Amino acid sequence: MPGLPFLVAIIGPTAVGKTELSLSLAERLGAEIISVDSRQVYRKLDIGTAKATEEERARVPHHLIDVADPVERFSASRFVELSTRAIEEILARRKSVLLVGGTPFYYRALLCGTLTEDLGSDPGIRAHLEKILAREGKAAMHERLRSVDEDSARRIHPNDAVRIVRALEIHTLTGRPASEVFRTRSPLCYPARVLYIGLSRSREEIRKRIADRALVQFEEGFPEEVASLLEEGIDERYPSMQGLGYRELAAFHRGRISLESALEGYITATRAFARRQMTWFTKFEPAVWYDMTRSEGESLQGDILMKIEENQRGGRS
Repeated sequence: MPGLPFLVAIIGPTAVGKTELSLSLAERLGAEIISVDSRQVYRKLDIGTAKATEEERARVPHHLIDVADPVERFSASRFVELSTRAIEEILARRKSVLLVGGTPFYYRALLCGTLTEDLGSDPGIRAHLEKILAREGKAAMHERLRSVDEDSARRIHPNDAVRIVRALEIHTLTGRPASEVFRTRSPLCYPARVLYIGLSRSREEIRKRIADRALVQFEEGFPEEVASLLEEGIDERYPSMQGLGYRELAAFHRGRISLESALEGYITATRAFARRQMTWFTKFEPAVWYDMTRSEGESLQGDILMKIEENQRGGRS
């Protein structure tokens, strides 16, 4: 569609290598990076969310990192609002926009029409709501739903725990009642042409990279980061603390599991998350996929830059 802004997105599962490649591409494109990550939006959650370092942010400007306090419920609609503003400011500076991250639901919220599936899911939010359900029961959860979405509460039976939790999850994700979301089909979106650059690796390599990264994060102070958050009263009540690794380390600090079990649980949960990410991302289009197991370095970057140029001119990949 001529006349629309052209955006490039780097997608793929966690630990595939999006950060390293995006920094190099951004420098060569003269681009600024917008993080599309539902955890990196939170301040004080640094090591466990694998945020770009201060040195990396000095190399390339980053947006949508550290924009919310850990006690906030950061919704997809808030992400759309802030990222839309960032895109317009970057384009006004005549710079390119590089979207980088692994939260498929945020991409869909910002760039509606890229998928035809129903609303996505956030495993952290879902786990948090299911814990409340187990603690408080179906009747209390139904009342929670009624307080934020009377239409859905009227439609969903008080004993239908699955649909109650789903409606509350949608409300948390979007900041809007599920009944309204389904009526309007997510009208918030940024009109743009988007090329998705997909990164993949062999399953064995992804599994190893996830484990290696987790070990480094634990060595660099991830357990201490979570301890500090808990000391400030930032605990499992908040969606920010339901992220991968944070919930396991919170359990460790409360004496429920060992540090070794927390590490193993973190690795296992991250591997499962990576598989879910790939299921979602394979539906994105137009996309060009690269197997990072087989091709890295200058030749890979050169080919990606060529694809970006072709699509920017309106050509096909």
